[in-house]
Amino acid sequence: MADEYLTLTLDTGSGEGGDVKIKLRPDLAPGHVARIKELVGEGFYDGVKFHRVIPGFMAQGGCPDGTGMGGSDKPDLKAEFNNEPHTRGACSMARTSAPNSANSQFFIVFDDASFLDRQYTVWGNVVEGMEHVDALPKGEPPREPGKIVSASVS
Repeated sequence: MADEYLTLTLDTGSGEGGDVKIKLRPDLAPGHVARIKELVGEGFYDGVKFHRVIPGFMAQGGCPDGTGMGGSDKPDLKAEFNNEPHTRGACSMARTSAPNSANSQFFIVFDDASFLDRQYTVWGNVVEGMEHVDALPKGEPPREPGKIVSASVS
């Protein structure tokens, strides 16, 4: 690979070319990137739904039961808040009101959401396929949620 960074690829199942490619940013959030890579390696994200998709805001996934209430069996992560802005295509970790509660759920921002800056951990940026994120069924939860058919890191 010519590029010097790792890419997380989410196959959204939306036909040929339905991949969302995310540049992983261990320089911003090494612990969060390590967790994403670990979960991808275990197949954790394969088949997981985007359970919360809010137009003009973000698409959230990573809950194993599709309700937004679950996570992996791994311990929660220590916050790695950084100065990377929550602009279109930013990938950030979801959490409860407790700063150190991120686990497996993440979201991809549709539009600028600067009110999230330095309060949620940005760990990557979409570099290709944002149109597939835009096309995810909307809702909280969507009637027929989009999903991650498979996830890989290369």
